[in-house]
Amino acid sequence: MSRFLEKVDSPVHVKKLTLEQLQQLAEEIRQEMITTLSRSGGHLGPNLGVVELTLALHYVFSTPRDKFLWDVSHQIYVHKLLTGRRNQFHTIRSTGGISGFALRSESEHDCYGAAHAGTALSAALGICAARDQRGTDENVVAIFGDAALTNGISFEALNNIAHTTKKFIGVLNDNEWGIAKNVGAIAGYLNKLITHPSYNKLARDFERFVRRLPKGELALKLAHKAEEGFKGALTEVGRQPSQSVLEADGRGGYGSSLIFEEMGVRYLGPIDGHNLPLLISTLEFAKTCDHPIVIHVLTKKGQGYEAALKNPEKFHGLGPYDVVTGATLPANPGAPPNWQDVFGQAMVRLCQKDNSIIGITAAMPSGTSLKLLERAMPNRYYDVGIAEEHAVLFACGMATMGFHPVCAIYSTFLQRAYDCIVHDAALQDLPVIFCMDRAGLSPQDGPTHHGVFDISYVRSVPNCIAMAPKDEDELVDMMFTATREQHPTFIRYPRGPAEGVPVKEQPGLLEIGKGEIIRDFSNNGGRKIALFPLGNMMSLGRATAVQLSADGYDVAIVNPRFIKPLDAGLTGSFGRTAEVLVTMEDHVLMGGYGSAVLELLNEKRITTPVIMVGWPDQFVEHASTVEDLRGKYGLTVENIVAKVKAEFAAAGSAVAQLAGVM
Repeated sequence: MSRFLEKVDSPVHVKKLTLEQLQQLAEEIRQEMITTLSRSGGHLGPNLGVVELTLALHYVFSTPRDKFLWDVSHQIYVHKLLTGRRNQFHTIRSTGGISGFALRSESEHDCYGAAHAGTALSAALGICAARDQRGTDENVVAIFGDAALTNGISFEALNNIAHTTKKFIGVLNDNEWGIAKNVGAIAGYLNKLITHPSYNKLARDFERFVRRLPKGELALKLAHKAEEGFKGALTEVGRQPSQSVLEADGRGGYGSSLIFEEMGVRYLGPIDGHNLPLLISTLEFAKTCDHPIVIHVLTKKGQGYEAALKNPEKFHGLGPYDVVTGATLPANPGAPPNWQDVFGQAMVRLCQKDNSIIGITAAMPSGTSLKLLERAMPNRYYDVGIAEEHAVLFACGMATMGFHPVCAIYSTFLQRAYDCIVHDAALQDLPVIFCMDRAGLSPQDGPTHHGVFDISYVRSVPNCIAMAPKDEDELVDMMFTATREQHPTFIRYPRGPAEGVPVKEQPGLLEIGKGEIIRDFSNNGGRKIALFPLGNMMSLGRATAVQLSADGYDVAIVNPRFIKPLDAGLTGSFGRTAEVLVTMEDHVLMGGYGSAVLELLNEKRITTPVIMVGWPDQFVEHASTVEDLRGKYGLTVENIVAKVKAEFAAAGSAVAQLAGVM
């Protein structure tokens, strides 16, 4: 049983512990996370890596007055355990439970919500500027990962920090991983700092600060540990001139060429991110600085759990697992493949037959299953890191040279590159293919990861083609069709298992803008209802048709296939024939597929009532399953049937009233 964790319900309690007690608490926190997440799943690896760092932050600073901004914030579990949410920790990422990310509405200790990389430095600088405007003196600490430095927003912030404020603390949590292994020059640059650390100009100031600490027992231990740590972590290298642009300062020395230093932000590190005394001393020093400072902290993703250390990518975020072995629950042998795996396998087959196809991911090789292409044909695969804007522009450049680049990017992350979609891909009418994984809900991750805005942000842009497959075979047909097009093409598909439909050997070429009649009217005398379930809503459409047919209605089902351009002929035909149309989409209703159908019918002067089924005009919370959220928001057979009956009842009442008047 925990000795200290069960007594800590506030950051105030952390400050009362001795160094030895803090170190014991660190182990208890690790065991709590390993055990709890084995049942619920979650972002285990990132949180195991920041246990000591989080304890040190709460020991030195005082939230909520002082502000912590966590880049991405999937590494906030330790912070949640220390800020009054320990008793709810077992509910994390589940229906009605606490969020897996920072959430302002959840706690006063979460000063800024985030779940996309690269936001912490800019937001923290904004808080610093507001603090300076108000004339207060709270500390603002931005904890950002090395993967965030592949994101352009981080450099936009760094460019402004020294010109905006004198009091700013950044903590660079360097574990060499985002979700996958970090790539690019920044990763190489940080590795140079680690393997050849120049003796930092702040080191001597830091040592003087430590020697001035009160001579209490803890201070003595901290001073001793800190001096030992700096001897190992801030070793002075030789002062010979360097040939490396990254290392040399142009005068035969080291240090002033550091990116942070060049931008006016003092750099301290790298230091051991699991050395609690050293972390505490360094953060105490940072509080005294009268200039912006970045502390470079080296951590291990998965620290304290052997299975996570051996497989950091898997344990970044995962479902339930066996605590002893680290093995995840075996997949149901009869379950269909996941949508992203169907995509990944199709990419390999298409690339083998067509040299113009290229795969591009933004740091999600496993999540998108482009790792399959990397293994099979590494020369046709690019991982650009967490840099969605660059991914799209990079693809646009390739497209001008006769290639069909495929950007496999989650729907929610592609939002970041919207300007590039409009200004570069669409305006120039380039044949870039966007495969938008996780279109629809990502239930346990919540609103930051739900891909429910892509239809509305694509359908308003000229030159674009947008599709949604009803099953995995149609997904491959759409991918093949996109490679034959000369326009920007978007294909949206959800997270999780597909439909279990076999994929044919040779994909078919779809006619652009043409839907498919799955089931026509039977003319059995019943009231006519036409269902238009888009993409993965087809199973809901079929189930709804079964129930409506049992109730005596004459039901047709249309597979739209295309969001843009709409099949105007098919939609108009059923609009004239049916008494009610029902559109279904795994997307917000505002500006979505149903809106497009309404616009088309209005243009054709067709007044048939349309019932739109989709997500409301609000941010949908996280939950354990998609079914939990569909049940709450009415994306169910029962609710659709009830709406259809209510529509006919309202129409009948209106007719009766009109007859009474006449």
